Amino acid sequence: MPVVREFKLPDLGEGLTGAEVVRWMVEVGEVIAVDQPVVEVETAKAVVEVPCPYGGVVTARYGEPGEEIAVGAPLVTVAVAPSDGPVLPGEPAEQVERPLVGYGVAETGKGGRRRRVGVPAVGAAAPVAVATAPAVPAPAPVLRSGPVAPAVVPVISPLVRRLAREQGVDLAGLTGSGPDGLIMRADVDRAVAAKVAAPAAPAPDGREEVVPLRGLRKAVAEKLSRSRREIPDATCWVDADATELMALRRQLNATPGPKVSVLALLARICTVALGRFPELNSSVTEDGSAIVRHSAVHLGFAAQGERGLVVPVVRDAHARTTEQLGEELGRLTASARDGSLSLAELTGGTFTLNNYGVFGVDGSTPILNHPEAAMLGVGRIIAKPWVHEGELAVREVVQLSFTFDHRVCDGGTAGGFLRFVADCVERPGTLLRQL
Repeated sequence: MPVVREFKLPDLGEGLTGAEVVRWMVEVGEVIAVDQPVVEVETAKAVVEVPCPYGGVVTARYGEPGEEIAVGAPLVTVAVAPSDGPVLPGEPAEQVERPLVGYGVAETGKGGRRRRVGVPAVGAAAPVAVATAPAVPAPAPVLRSGPVAPAVVPVISPLVRRLAREQGVDLAGLTGSGPDGLIMRADVDRAVAAKVAAPAAPAPDGREEVVPLRGLRKAVAEKLSRSRREIPDATCWVDADATELMALRRQLNATPGPKVSVLALLARICTVALGRFPELNSSVTEDGSAIVRHSAVHLGFAAQGERGLVVPVVRDAHARTTEQLGEELGRLTASARDGSLSLAELTGGTFTLNNYGVFGVDGSTPILNHPEAAMLGVGRIIAKPWVHEGELAVREVVQLSFTFDHRVCDGGTAGGFLRFVADCVERPGTLLRQL
């Protein structure tokens, strides 16, 4: 007789405690192979497909799209043939599934209870006993014991599904403009535009809308709140004449080869500055008893993407040339925009460069990206009156801000770092002395 195996949501890395179901990739009653992706979930870091380590017939799914599942909570149950790994006498009834490539395995008993926000899972009236339980009926009756599976909506892209969910668009009511009626992003955009154009009916009782914190927004809220609670941050700032830096960029881009962005030049300045002030490339331990100074600079930078604001990380930024930094920054920015960043590309940063000038603002006092100890902020570069060589002139001026964890250094170190960065912006030749 087949044995029912329960597959739990594995630890997807970086201390994540749960994930939100985006879409199911299998149906109850479907035959799956070992390591076949069964569900697409959205974590605080990225959207990932989760493969199941068992092959057999899916007997139950736990969770509906939009429902959050805790790490260690059941995802699916699979009826496998006894030859696929029956439990021998004397073995424990509950086993930890074998590791999946790219993911950890949660220890049994650590996962919290999942939060139900939708319809109960198909065929999941009670936890399924594993292995040595009495013979389990064939999966066919399980198919008919739950509600009928919803109709398949012709959408491939999870980004289109997420956009529709966030904008309150019912995909089942759309006619796709793609091949074979496939629903495209343009179809969702048109539906959203039609909703905006229609006059909105006021709420009958005048109540305000309550939007639950989920996915990325929830993770950002938790991380920023933790940073504010734990890190005694301070900010200093200075205006700098960026005219020479912009002239250098134009000169570099006039020669054959990859184009160099302003962000790449600033990233290069940051890596050199952190070499002079290594205490700023650090973090405080969880218990606050020690400071960890990182030998490598893993440079995070703020980027706006499909899922909101994310911080991709350039690995070993200190070992890259300016051109290499520019290429990696461009690649990660493109991935952020189309929502394809991996977990590895969003974690492990040691210092953050925040170019909020792209929003047309001059200054900011950002919240540190916990557990990092410092962040350089860059405002817009704009023509302003400036005293240059004793005369009033119109120059390209930028405001630089520097936010730091006061536990890792004093104001003198932070001021020295910011002054060095400003000097490099005003006189890029200063970098040659440090290379």
